Amino acid sequence: MNDNQIDPWDLRIRKAKYRGSHRGTKESDLVVGGFFDRYHASWTEADLAWFEQLLEEQDVDILAWAFGTAAVPARLDGEQMQLLKKLDFVEVTK
Repeated sequence: MNDNQIDPWDLRIRKAKYRGSHRGTKESDLVVGGFFDRYHASWTEADLAWFEQLLEEQDVDILAWAFGTAAVPARLDGEQMQLLKKLDFVEVTK
């Protein structure tokens, strides 16, 4: 790869970061973007693929799953969803 080419992993990470923090509502930006900021540095290919799949979902559904008010679809359930549900990565400021 020469200096003018972007590493495919880095490109996916950049896109995921943008899409995670520009959801359309402040709440979704905090939850989805905050999750990305907290965990992406240690992600494997499977973790990033899961997050990319999550990004295709509606904000209202993601928030319901995160807050535990709706059942998580089996295709998204697992370790990453459990981390999302903790919500301990969301920094709330006034």
